Amino acid sequence: MHPTTSGGRRFRVAGRKAAAPDPARSLALLWGSHTKPGRSGLTVRAIVDAAIALADVSGLEALSMRTVAERLKVGTMSLYTHVPGKGELTDLMFDQAYGDLYADPDEPLNQPGGWRGALEFIALRNWEVLTAHPWIHEVPTMRTALGPNITRKYETELRPLDGLGLTDVEMDSALALVLTHVQGTARAGAEQLRTQRDSGLSDEEWWRQISPTLTTVMSGTHFPTAGRVGTSVGEHFQSAMDPAHALTFGLTTILDGLTPLISSRSAVQ
Repeated sequence: MHPTTSGGRRFRVAGRKAAAPDPARSLALLWGSHTKPGRSGLTVRAIVDAAIALADVSGLEALSMRTVAERLKVGTMSLYTHVPGKGELTDLMFDQAYGDLYADPDEPLNQPGGWRGALEFIALRNWEVLTAHPWIHEVPTMRTALGPNITRKYETELRPLDGLGLTDVEMDSALALVLTHVQGTARAGAEQLRTQRDSGLSDEEWWRQISPTLTTVMSGTHFPTAGRVGTSVGEHFQSAMDPAHALTFGLTTILDGLTPLISSRSAVQ
């Protein structure tokens, strides 16, 4: 399945490394009730929503069971009766972040433009989630337990590619190609915003500061192509990159590449 694309995970808790969550326990939590309150009145949904709100501001590394408990104004131990630890909580957060991705399973399929319009819509919706929740980039997803929302997402995103003559493996690969482009570009955009925040400089201010020196050191015969192209990009975007442009350019190129493949498969059906 395409939804998982990174390596294994470990979490740092109170200065030490914590073991990865138990996948079977995470799976049971993901598919269990999230709205049934415990004796304290807490629900899994309330815990996950609080954790997402904190991670949206401070990132996943700064998140802990203690900070979630403080936000909910409960004791930390109250959380452990619902969620065993940060690893399982992260699985729940990851799944919940994609909970409202589509209005219904056929929403992408019903977009104008056929399979291409559907994939453009899918790319945009994923982009919106990734830019709203940049901590998602910190979640290693190769073996993230597949919850209901991620499973529903996969079903929904495959439907526009079904019946075009592609094999099942080609359908998965085509979707993964689009999604990994979106994820990579969104990750670069998140890093760009983080750098702006940490430095206190906008990209335009940063470019104005380094442009004269960069032009000097890259002039001459040593870096003729890099100097010309880098200067053109910097002057055009007033930055090292423009994530929105990168998303559109890459997506158009990917879909252009898929077009002859799908056309050839459709022709022999």
